[in-house]
Parts: sequence; structure tokens; C-alpha cells
Amino acid sequence: MTGTESRIDTANGSRAGGPADIPSVFAAPTAPAPSTARQARAGLAETARFVATHTLPVFVRGVVSARFKVVSAYAALDQYGWSAATLRAMRERHGGAPVSVRGLSGQMLVLFDPEDIRQFFEEPVRTLAMDAEDKLKGLSGVEPTGVICSHGDLREDRRKVNDEALAWGSPVHPACAQYQAVVEEESRPLTERTVLAFEQVRRCLARISRRVVLGDRAADDEELAGLLRTLRDEGNWMGLRKSRAEANKAVYAKASERIAEYAADAPAHTLAARALAHPVPEGTDPLGQVHHWLLAIDVAAPVVARTLLLLAGHPAEQDAAHADAVTGAPALPRLRACVQESVRLYPLVPDLVRVTRAETEWRGVRHPAGTSVLVPIGFHQRDPSRVPAGDLFVPGRWLEPDADRDTRMAPFSHGGGRCPGDQLALLLTSAVCAQVLRGHRITGGRPTVDPHRPLPGTLDTAAMRLRLAHRRDPE
Repeated sequence: MTGTESRIDTANGSRAGGPADIPSVFAAPTAPAPSTARQARAGLAETARFVATHTLPVFVRGVVSARFKVVSAYAALDQYGWSAATLRAMRERHGGAPVSVRGLSGQMLVLFDPEDIRQFFEEPVRTLAMDAEDKLKGLSGVEPTGVICSHGDLREDRRKVNDEALAWGSPVHPACAQYQAVVEEESRPLTERTVLAFEQVRRCLARISRRVVLGDRAADDEELAGLLRTLRDEGNWMGLRKSRAEANKAVYAKASERIAEYAADAPAHTLAARALAHPVPEGTDPLGQVHHWLLAIDVAAPVVARTLLLLAGHPAEQDAAHADAVTGAPALPRLRACVQESVRLYPLVPDLVRVTRAETEWRGVRHPAGTSVLVPIGFHQRDPSRVPAGDLFVPGRWLEPDADRDTRMAPFSHGGGRCPGDQLALLLTSAVCAQVLRGHRITGGRPTVDPHRPLPGTLDTAAMRLRLAHRRDPE
């Protein structure tokens, strides 16, 4: 990558022995290119390169749940580097204008300029909808009555129930005390040995997921976990395996029946009970979002693992996070910043895809309803030309005023499409990290990360190993 020296200098706070808080992180973005009324279009060679290095690898990795063996291969082959090179070349060739390109599921508009991306986030979801065809193919069998598979008034009705259960917008969930107690209990096994492996983290988050969503009775239900895993694995095929349709419906029905049984007498603090307690608009399934909640907390395991691994390679940041952890406060601002930075560097959803439900205009070109619009946010929020120290681990950037509204970085998206569970996700993941760090120091990790060099585009999460030592520092 070019300009490495200047980017490392920008983040030299960590070299001086203190956490890297960068006042210049929010420097003004590059000025947008002049407007044009001509639509930029990718040629055949450019399209082939885009599909081969960007969209096809996303499909192979898994659009609903990650295939960790594939992720391991991508880490070894630097697949992210191929994708980033393709996107940089496309941006430079077309001067940053939106590019019409044919992906695996049809024609789409790919956005590169900060102003276009800002418009993407500002468009109302009734105009730029979340239920793009790709998502429907992948998620219709996993959560057919969920928010993400709906639009218009139905989406708004379902979203109200979802937001009430998640306490959207509140940094501290009303059931924070109960959730923290669950995290504390389930995280104890993580520090029983001197080596912490990813599988332990995955198992911990899966149990937390079932207890937070459905209650303690569901904690040991591995059969339910298997049913949901089957649906998610099938969702990765995006409906291509037609012969599995009836079998998948049966699996979904069995999983939903089990969920309803737990929800019927779930404690009041659980997400399922909170959803059932909320007035439900006619035609809305109050438990329709449960599948999504279970999936979302389950897939937080890689986030926790990567955050801890990054802290292993950044001792100064680890000390700051430890100081945050020992306070016992629920907010944990420093640890939340570490999680946000981890998700910025390694997003769970590297591509944001929407579909227009009305005619829209991008750079003076009008596009009809039904146009797919893609923002490769994983590329943009790592791009050092737009985000200072973009390929370095700098949690302090998230402690800057208004950092969470900076559209160059979108770990949880922005606007009407922002993840309504972002605060709960940050609460749970930072709490798990705090449990590990409170009495232990991470003395090493595999794969190794160099705090003074650009971080790899992909981390082999499944191969993660962390060495733990009891912390004897005075508190």
C-alpha cells in the first residue's frame, strides 16, 4: 500500500506508550468529483475482475453466516487485498462516480464518493429499501417474518416491536444488570486455562445468546442451535438449492415451535418476553425477530475474538481497556471503542446493499425504481485516503465527538438502516472482553498482529489462540 509511513506517523500515540487518540481523525474528506450526467459503466474486463475478486468471494465466504474454513483460506491468500485493488482501480478509472456494474444477482450501482455514500445513508428506507433481492434470497428461509425481509408499513410495524425489545438508542439496556450477570457466569470458563481458543469464545456467546433472548431454560439447547445452524448454512446458498426448500420449511417450523415454547414463560428481561409484552400491530409476529437476535449475538463471537486479539498486539490499548474493565461500570466506553474499531477493521457486513423503491438521482443521473445500490463499506472505512490511519487499530477515534455519526465509517451503518441492536451488541461484547481482561493480561496471540504496520485485511479467526496470565498489577 502507498503512503504507509505517513499513516503510521498519524497514529504514533500508541508508540509513545499511551493509547492512540487521534485528534486529526475527522479531517475533512476529499472533495467530491464534479457532477456528471453520464452514467459510468464497467466494461467486460472490469466486470469480470469485480465479480472474481469482490462479489464472488463474499458469496463463497457466506452471506448469512461465515464459513470459517473459507475465511482461513482468504487470510492466507490476502483476498481482501485483491478486492481493495479492484475497487481502487474502479474508483480511479471513473473519477469516483457511481459505477454501474453487473454482479452475481444482476446490475447494480457501486458508490465510491463520500457525498454519494452520505446520500445513501440519508435516503429514507421507503425510498432506498433494505430488502434487496440478495438479502431476501439469503434470509427468507432464516427469518421470513423479520424486519430485514420486509418494507413499507409492514417493516415499520415490525421495527417498532424490534426497537422496543432492544431498547434502541439507549446505551444501557433496561435489563443491563440481568444481561451482565449472564455474561459474568458464561464468561468464567474463558479464563480457566492459560490458552483461550476461538471455539471457547464461540460456545460462550452461543449460550449468552440463548439466555438473553429466550431465558436460562434455553441455555443448553444444542438441538435448537443445530436447527438454526442448518437454516443459516442453507441461507448462504441464497435459495439456489431448490430441492431443499421443503426440508428447510420443516426445519424453520420446528425451530419456531421450540422458540415459542421458551418464549411463553421467558423471564421479563429476555428479548422474547419484551417483544411479547409490546403491543403488536395486526399481522405482525412478535417473535419474528427472534431468529435474527439469536443469529446476531451468535456472530458476535468473531468480534469478541478479534477485539481481544488486537488488544494482545497493542499492549498500551490493552492497559487502557483493563482500566475500563475494573471500574465495573456498565458503559465501558474504552472497551466499546475497541469493539467498534475491531468491527470497522473487520466488518461482519462488508457490503451494504439497498434497492430503490422510487426513482432516485445519483450525480445527475436518474435511476428507476428497482435499482440495486451497493456501498463496499469494508473497503471505504479502511481506506487511508479517506480515514486517517485507516488500516491501523486506533480505538481512540471512537471517543471523538460525533464519531458515531461519521459516514466514512459505519460499523453498524447509519440512518434508517442503522442496526437497532448496536447498543446491545456493544454492551454484550464489551462485557465479555471486560471479563477476560479484569483479572488477566493477554500476553500473546495467534495470528500475530504488528501494531506498527498496516493490519491484514482478513484475520483467521478460527485459528485464534490467546495466551493469558493472571494480572498482579495493583488496581
